[in-house]
Amino acid sequence: MKIRAAILDEMGRPGPYAQSRPVAIETIELDSPGPGEVLVRITAAGLCHSDLSIINGDRPRVMPMVLGHEAAGIVEECGPGVTDLRRGDSVALVFVPSCGHCVPCMEGRPALCEPGAAANGAGTLLGGGRRLHRADGSALNHQVGVSCFAEYAVVSRGTLVKVDPDLPADVAAVFGCAVLTGVGAAINSARIPLGATVAIVGLGGVGLAALLGAHAAGARQIVAIDRLDDKLERAYALGATHAFSASDPDIVAQVKAATQGGVEYAIEAASSVDALEMAYKITRRGGTTVTCSLPHPDHRFALQAVNLVAEERTIKGCYLGSAVPARDIPHYIALYHAGKLPVDRLITSRISLDDINAGFDRLAAGEAVRQVIVFQDGR
Repeated sequence: MKIRAAILDEMGRPGPYAQSRPVAIETIELDSPGPGEVLVRITAAGLCHSDLSIINGDRPRVMPMVLGHEAAGIVEECGPGVTDLRRGDSVALVFVPSCGHCVPCMEGRPALCEPGAAANGAGTLLGGGRRLHRADGSALNHQVGVSCFAEYAVVSRGTLVKVDPDLPADVAAVFGCAVLTGVGAAINSARIPLGATVAIVGLGGVGLAALLGAHAAGARQIVAIDRLDDKLERAYALGATHAFSASDPDIVAQVKAATQGGVEYAIEAASSVDALEMAYKITRRGGTTVTCSLPHPDHRFALQAVNLVAEERTIKGCYLGSAVPARDIPHYIALYHAGKLPVDRLITSRISLDDINAGFDRLAAGEAVRQVIVFQDGR
């Protein structure tokens, strides 16, 4: 079938993207779903910093590629072997497909699915195939098995989580990445207990979702840190008790003073090694520092080894919120409906597919938290 989709042919084109237009909207061909795959009509898709990191070259991927990894949609057709979904089901798309049989999957850690990671790196679906191509027959790669900046997508069954059909599409979309990663960083990775002190470094969609997760967990102090004043103000509105500018040269001392020696848990979501170092410095003795961002692979984080031991510190990486998506997304949606996880407040604008390059300019400038592309029938 013919679909309109957003294609990146080369990484590293300079901004402003509204002028250089690295992402082209083209009409391409989408093949029918193969065994274990599903055709989904995309209703909404969020613009994430991970997409921007591919465009600017910080997150190298195989080219050319149909972009997009955070979305919601409606099942249109199930390929052979898919028996637990049917046409018309509402779904959220997750950017790590789970095979269900590798060691991490069997241990309950599907975010670390080994075949899923290999397929994502190769630009294929979990089964190894590609379902996207141009009119001349040349193949297009899938972004982490999703490629949702398009009217339709063929994805592996392990990419989909069935969701409440009454959930607005734009809200459902953010559960697949921003909410799953950010809230999961707070709940699954940090395991924030009631009454804890927490810092969130970097207040994009993932960072603010982590803040919502910390608030829902019952943290007594939540310190928000970012370079932009409007994001600090938004953090206060979402439950932060303190906010500091990351540009302040005395920020470490200020946070330690406000929290009596540092926070018990610091979550870094700024895609910056400098931000990770700051998060580590403001974590108190015996505390835990969690990072859920993806800086350039050449960047290195150095620490004083004796400090790690003498202060019994913990540093944890967190991918996809250390989540079990089929378990966590329904739980988080239930919390949203109960008013305890207001993730709709992360959405700053709704845009069209044709506005995507300007949308990435706004994201790069820090002028937006979550912009959501709304497609046909997206509510």
